[in-house]
Amino acid sequence: MHNIKSIRKDPDYYLRKFTNRNTDINLKNLLNLDKKNRELIQSKEKLEQEKKMISKKQDESQFSRSKEISKEIEQLSKSQMKIKNEIEATLSSLPNIALDDVPIGKDETCNKELKKVGEITEFKFKPLSHYDIGKKLDLMDFDIARKTSGARFVFLKDKLALLERAISNFMLDCHTKEFDYQEISPPLIVNEDVMYGTGQLPKFESDQFEIKLDDEKFKKFLIPTAEVVLTNIARESFVDKNKLPLRLVASTACFRKEAGSYGKDTKGMMRQHQFYKVELVSIVEPNKCSEELDRMTNCAQNILNKLKLPYRQILLSTGDMGFSAEKTYDLEVWIPSENKFREISSCSSCGQFQARRMMARFKNEKNENDFLGTLNGSGLAVGRTLIAIMENYQQKDGTIVIPEVLRSYMHGEERLG
Repeated sequence: MHNIKSIRKDPDYYLRKFTNRNTDINLKNLLNLDKKNRELIQSKEKLEQEKKMISKKQDESQFSRSKEISKEIEQLSKSQMKIKNEIEATLSSLPNIALDDVPIGKDETCNKELKKVGEITEFKFKPLSHYDIGKKLDLMDFDIARKTSGARFVFLKDKLALLERAISNFMLDCHTKEFDYQEISPPLIVNEDVMYGTGQLPKFESDQFEIKLDDEKFKKFLIPTAEVVLTNIARESFVDKNKLPLRLVASTACFRKEAGSYGKDTKGMMRQHQFYKVELVSIVEPNKCSEELDRMTNCAQNILNKLKLPYRQILLSTGDMGFSAEKTYDLEVWIPSENKFREISSCSSCGQFQARRMMARFKNEKNENDFLGTLNGSGLAVGRTLIAIMENYQQKDGTIVIPEVLRSYMHGEERLG
């Protein structure tokens, strides 16, 4: 959420920045609404002052004028509220401003590769996809899932289900024991104010799973990521500066309609309506966002390093970043069957953008009310980590070698199949 005062002060800067994010906005219309809004407020305040003076004088001849003023104030209030809502609707649809070191571009083709890590295995046989491996070992069933739930769902069975759980537990242990994140087990259902706070609503409502509850007046949603519920821990509150940074981690199911991905990744587990993710969230002083983003990204990379999975780090362009992000690093893991890297983690700094929407504040060094800085990142996506292990650790005999760091979570098992 942007401050209209800041836009009013430097409209050319904001127009340039919104253009860089491929966002069309009639800034002139927005500023005209802002001007009209302030004029109506001034007119209303002037009338309120006049009514106050009449009330003090207690002059009966002025009573009719007092009634007229009340009607005028009521009419002005209605007009002002309508314009205010228009302004807020426009502001809430505008994405965050990208930091100056973010590449300017229209889409993912303008992203910048920063580094590659790990050796890509040269198989002496044609590597199978996770889909084919799972079916061959009878550990993955999409047909049953289609009968029970529809497309983009899966049943994982036996040792593959155990491996999925092992991955999640391993990640949680790393982030809590090594990186001092506090583990949270949050609700998976949130209200619309919470979804608005992190930027999922109103613009991306079509991609969310809404819960229908007969006794509820307000909308409820299944979380698309634990970022939503963890970040909102600070909503409508003042966080003690001495308690910052807050570093939180949760392993949860996530739910997305994938409305904009029709026809993409329809086979296998790469893009599901229900998936599991270990999510990292940091709540910090706003001037610490940049260093916290580097720290968070390093935490996610550490998991990939321990699993010995080849990956690369990408700096996203203005056209590929998420709505609430001011800067994003993606980590992409190597998928042998596709012969390319695929996203497994996305770590973003949102600056004060989400905190403004949530009214999440703290007292800064000058003892002034200020908005917090928020960050979020996948540490990692569990399903895609499972895919990467299955494909990168597959053997010619059809088995899957379990990475060493996961074997204690697998009751000592060294292979699947």
